[in-house]
Amino acid sequence: MPIQHLDIAVIGDEELVNALRLAGISKHYTIKGNHDVRENVRKTLTELLAEPNVGIVIILEDYAQYVEDLLTQIRKRKGTTPVIVEAPSKFGTKYPNVREYYRALIRESIGFEIEI
Repeated sequence: MPIQHLDIAVIGDEELVNALRLAGISKHYTIKGNHDVRENVRKTLTELLAEPNVGIVIILEDYAQYVEDLLTQIRKRKGTTPVIVEAPSKFGTKYPNVREYYRALIRESIGFEIEI
């Protein structure tokens, strides 16, 4: 099976996007303003899901609530891509145990647990 190179995309506020751009992520979508945030996040994620070369989507945890139905559908699919990762905001995370959240995400994504 040939190796396929997939892109990483980020959907977030200006701070998250800028930080990940510095890390080398080229597909970035900044959601600005307080009005139409729900529609903008939904539209952006839908566009990313249609792109076959996107393997990981990093979405700001605060924005994930706007597309919870799409995230559930993606995670229930049999395909392995894209993997959706929720990044905490600068105000903290909604998960009481972040380490366990990421451990479960990895276990669900690749089918087994790894120890870091």
